[in-house]
Amino acid sequence: MHSSLKRLSAVILLVAPLSVGAVPPDKTSAVSAPDAAYVQSFEKWKVELVDDLKQNWLPLAGLFWLKPGENTFGTDEGNGIVFPKGPAHAGVFELQGTEVTGKFSPDAHATIEGKPATTAKLQPDTSGNKTVVEMGPLRFHVVVRGQRIGIRLKDLDSDMVKNYRGPIFFPIDLSYRVTAAWIPSEGKRTVDVPNVLGDTTPTPVAGTVVFKINAQEVTLTDLGGNPSKGLSFVFSDPTSKTDTYPGGRFLETEPVADGKVVIDFNRAYNPPCAVTPYATCPLAPKENRLAVAVPAGEKYDRSHGHH
Repeated sequence: MHSSLKRLSAVILLVAPLSVGAVPPDKTSAVSAPDAAYVQSFEKWKVELVDDLKQNWLPLAGLFWLKPGENTFGTDEGNGIVFPKGPAHAGVFELQGTEVTGKFSPDAHATIEGKPATTAKLQPDTSGNKTVVEMGPLRFHVVVRGQRIGIRLKDLDSDMVKNYRGPIFFPIDLSYRVTAAWIPSEGKRTVDVPNVLGDTTPTPVAGTVVFKINAQEVTLTDLGGNPSKGLSFVFSDPTSKTDTYPGGRFLETEPVADGKVVIDFNRAYNPPCAVTPYATCPLAPKENRLAVAVPAGEKYDRSHGHH
């Protein structure tokens, strides 16, 4: 994922290279089965997608917003923040302005970078050098989302990882792998990207792509991607009401070349909010809410997923 979506959702995903080849311009073209090289690349990409979920998102066990002053934490119900495991009274998170100090009880056996910790300033995820506290199988750090400052908790022994059944995708359909024209934006244009918390973030726009699906012209607005490295999108379409994630899906591309870029909706995937209630994902901005259905890419299991 490229820089803007890292900031928006902190999802790390390595996208396998695409083989461009002959790309049908729209759904009116004959649907061709993917060749072996495409399938191999797609399966490798799926493995990386699942690995990212298991490493970074499925283990999440809590997201706790701090109030100014002292926030006690531990498994005892009397704490301001109740952890799922660990000592009854593990310590205190002290929020002064925008700074968070962790004070850990001896029973917590807390460590930072392998060293025992009793009191420490906790650098947030937005600092580029976040402080990760280890406490048995638990890992936690400070997150900043707009004006909110909180603690994100991960459990390395989470049943969510063990019970994850894997992503479900539409059958690969190369009709939804199209060549788009790249239209760079001029100046410092931004679009307002909402998230699941109700916040809105002005996000830089490098430009838009224009292409056809089912003979209908479609436009998508890039969200902070770099044409020389690849574009990033959060989009929704009518399948969001039935088969795909309601808030929209993520999609990245290879670099723009000669004013064109391949958009492969077979690689559209769900944000981490689809598998955990403890993520703070962006939603599709109004510019990227498509009127044409795109039954390609990852589906969403409404009976087991999270909104």
